Amino acid sequence: MFKKTGILTLALIGLLHVTGYTQELRCNVQIISNQIQGTNKQIFKTLQQDIYEFMNNRIWTEQDFMNNERIECKILINMSQRTGDEFSGSMTVSSRRPVFNSSYNTTMFQYKDNDIQFRYLENEPLEFDINQYKSNLTSILAYYAYIVIGLDFDSFSPKGGTPYFQKAQQIVSNAQNARGSGWKAFESRRNRYWLVENILNNEYEPVREFIYQYHRQGLDKMHDDMAQARSAVSQSLELLREVHREQPDPYMFFMNLLVEAKRSEFVNIFTESPQNQASRAYEILAEIDPSQSERYKKITQ
Repeated sequence: MFKKTGILTLALIGLLHVTGYTQELRCNVQIISNQIQGTNKQIFKTLQQDIYEFMNNRIWTEQDFMNNERIECKILINMSQRTGDEFSGSMTVSSRRPVFNSSYNTTMFQYKDNDIQFRYLENEPLEFDINQYKSNLTSILAYYAYIVIGLDFDSFSPKGGTPYFQKAQQIVSNAQNARGSGWKAFESRRNRYWLVENILNNEYEPVREFIYQYHRQGLDKMHDDMAQARSAVSQSLELLREVHREQPDPYMFFMNLLVEAKRSEFVNIFTESPQNQASRAYEILAEIDPSQSERYKKITQ
């Protein structure tokens, strides 16, 4: 896939001729059904396989991915209730991205969605259409597929994930009359509606700038010049502080998820920094993520 192979420049990208499309995701799927007693467990195995095939066998973009460039992600569904063919529970979605010239993978996304309700009939095909709502299950799965893909693209080119976030937003729009929760603005400040709203909201644009600068200008260059890369990471934190100071906390769902995913990584990056850089990083992190200020103190010790 041209966005990663050698991290080609935009000029080179324009010369490429895409001859075919391949699957973008390598998604591990696990379903836990321990809370549901007295039911045939085979249905959960079938559901797990159906979701696996839906996520991994579908072509989500018009980009050409090589097999070793597929995006690593995980879906963990913890079932809590079943009534006939109606199911409910929670879904944890996570994804990661390799860092250039290293064996390290950085977490891009991690979120537990507690608004999971859907109808499922064993052996019935999982149908999805970007232009219309077909089922809550496939809408949720497709929504997170596009979120994961969009974040990955954002980390390789400035706002490169926009087309995929727009598809996620279209799924939200299609689902406004759906029975399941998680799609509507009034239900919560932390749900699928607000996640993609934040991502595409111009007021949060510095957060997306952070994604590119942190990963492409920072992590990807650690192998070549540690000091320069760490400086780029430090500068990227200023973008998060800019948003933090402009927007009240309840409205920063997207940014808060990013910070939660990167906390340990922030500490590891700056623990061995020069004192002035470490102090600056601590000051910013303690401001934008005050509940974790004690954890960040390790940076300056």
